[in-house]
Parts: sequence; structure tokens; C-alpha cells
Amino acid sequence: MNSNPSSGSISILARSPGLEQETIRAVVTVPTFRRPVQLLETLASLQAQRTGRRFAVIVMENEAEAREGAAAAQPLFERGAIDGLLIVAHERGNCSAYNAGWQTALLNFPNFEHLLVIDDDELADPDWLERMCSASETLGADIVGGPQVPVFAQAAHSKWATHPVFAPPYTRTGLVDALYSSGNLLVGHNVLIHMGPPFLDLRFNFMGGGDSDFLSRSSQAGFRLAWCAEAVVRETVPARRVEADWIRARSLRNGVISTLVEKKKRAGTSLAGVKVLAKSLALLAASPFRGALKLAQTGSVSVGLYPVYVALGRVMAEFGYANEQYRQPEKN
Repeated sequence: MNSNPSSGSISILARSPGLEQETIRAVVTVPTFRRPVQLLETLASLQAQRTGRRFAVIVMENEAEAREGAAAAQPLFERGAIDGLLIVAHERGNCSAYNAGWQTALLNFPNFEHLLVIDDDELADPDWLERMCSASETLGADIVGGPQVPVFAQAAHSKWATHPVFAPPYTRTGLVDALYSSGNLLVGHNVLIHMGPPFLDLRFNFMGGGDSDFLSRSSQAGFRLAWCAEAVVRETVPARRVEADWIRARSLRNGVISTLVEKKKRAGTSLAGVKVLAKSLALLAASPFRGALKLAQTGSVSVGLYPVYVALGRVMAEFGYANEQYRQPEKN
């Protein structure tokens, strides 16, 4: 099919037949990159949703050459097994894929109220969509996050579920001050209209953190954030991600993102850079003591090292360090 007229960086590969775009009230966006089998499992979990809401799915293929995910999903859209659109986001990168999907939703579904995000290595519980939308409406929240419950490839790794890298930030449903991830997220139509494209900052394209930055800016703009503990997605965690070097790299990256997001948040205020650096140095000084406490509480050396690595990452960001884990997806 022809490229989307709004942007040469987006092509529509498939549109489900008889798609009544004006009737869609929720849009689920699914970015994908070299995970065709897992993508089909994600889509199957969306087909199994229990809801009376009319929703559409947008799959954003971010591998513009091989397009393995698109090839796997295209028959589902063409025969109408899934309502929605299959697109190619030609510009590589995490943020580029999200931006392409969210822009496509605004252009093609004028009456949707909620946009949801699920990754291609996640499975949605059957009531996921309904619970996310209901939480937004009941709590009066513009943005809702939910837990990404880790499912480890090896059962022996299940002990890692409580590690800060994998554990959700909240355990109870309600309004919250901050959200950090787009892996299980609902964003109101009103938020997207106000924030405008590009929604995610492309400087985070291969490092991650574009979602955290977007959520921080949305909160600053006055939008209400909430958490829905019952709206679960289950994330496949390969054995690679419990290796010490991956945990260390992810922890350092979290620190870098924390500094970059805070710098943007404080931009234009008095002594912004000095205040961010002072906070980073204070966290670094305190990190051995915080780590020792975590070690005593959990008995895990890795959990004890987490605040140390995060603090180091915060300081390293001041010197231009950026761990672009998504630049080499085979190692992520």
C-alpha cells in the first residue's frame, strides 16, 4: 500500500478489511523488531481480550529490511483476524517506532479515547485492556501504568523477579506521582494531542528512557498518572538478562536516564546543572550504605549493588556516557 501521506518514514503494509475507523474507542500499539514468533503470541493475547470496547491494533515493524514480524502478522490483518493496521516505521530506534504508531493512531482513528502500549515480548492477561481503560476512567487519570510480570526462560531464575531491574514500582492501584515505562501503558487521546509529535525524544532512541522522559514531561504538563495493579502483562525474560554484565549495564543505564530526564525537567531553572550534579554526587556518596542495607535485607549481592550502579550511571552521564543497549539488539 502507499506510504502514509503525513510522513515518508511510515508505510502502511496492511489494513484489516471493513475496518470502521470512526467506531474505534481504544488503540493498542505493538512495536516489533526481529521477534516474529513472540509477536504472534502477543497478538493472540490481544485477540483473547474480554471487553465490549471497540479496539484496533497497530503493529509497528521497525526492521525495515527483513520485516520478519510484519511477514508473520500480515495474514492476520489481511483476513480480518485482527482489526487494525500493520505499518513499517522506517527510521530505526525504539522512540521512532513508538512515534510512528502513535502518529498513525491519531491520523486514522479520530474518535479513540485511550491508546495502549504492549511490547512484542509480552502477553496481555485477558482483562488487561478493560482494566486499564476502567482504571483511567475510575481514577480520573490521563495516563495509566501496569505491572510487567517477568516470566523467566529458566525456572531457576525466578528468584530474580524481586530485583529492582524487574520488579514493578508499585503494588497497589491508585494515583501515583511518577511512571517510568511504556511496556504496559495507557495514554489518553488528550495527552497525545497536547504533547504533540514527536512524542518521544529521539535522543533516547537506542538507549531507552524516551518513555520515562515522555511520562515526566506529561506529568509536568499537569496530566494525572495512575497505576493499575490488576492490569497485568507477562514479559518473557531470556537467560541473557540475568547475567551479571547485562544487569550491570541496565543498572548503569537507569542511572544515566535518571540524570538526562532530570536535566530536561529542570531546564530553564536557576542552577539546574549544578543541582542535578549535586544530587548525583550525594546519591553516589550514599550508595554504599544504601547497598549494604539492601544486601542485609535481601541477601543478594546484585540487589545490593543496584543503587551503587545507578548512582555511578548518574555521574557518568555528566561526562557523556550513554549505554545504548538497543544499538545491538542481539545482546539485549
